[in-house]
Amino acid sequence: MTFIMDESLGFIINRTAVAVKKEFTRRLKAFDLTPEQWSILNRLGEQDKLTQKDLAERTYKDQPNTARILDKLEKKELIRRVDNPEDRRAFLIHLTDRGKEVREGIIPITLQLNVDASAGFEKEETRQLINLLNRVYDNLNSEP
Repeated sequence: MTFIMDESLGFIINRTAVAVKKEFTRRLKAFDLTPEQWSILNRLGEQDKLTQKDLAERTYKDQPNTARILDKLEKKELIRRVDNPEDRRAFLIHLTDRGKEVREGIIPITLQLNVDASAGFEKEETRQLINLLNRVYDNLNSEP
């Protein structure tokens, strides 16, 4: 049996993810944010008043890492934590006005990164690639 790493789906996906993250990190430098911080900021822009647990689930991060990211975002005054009236053990996370402004400034950068990453693709090819990658994810994360 032969294994060719350069034809391995996992290797190619990882290599691509590393390249995208490296480029996104470069483009976010002016905002003093990391891609991980951006994912939290963006999820809060999509739906405000989420718990740390919700954010961890929606960004595919563990809770300790999410807590560290939230601490950094709070120090940068991009988010704030408020008491959760439904659960005294949890906080609800909100974007601050500054956080909303920063998010709005980054959205065009993320859109352009997607354009650059899919250069030479037809719109349908990009849609198909996204669908295929989501199927790979589902294949590996479905309950048996």
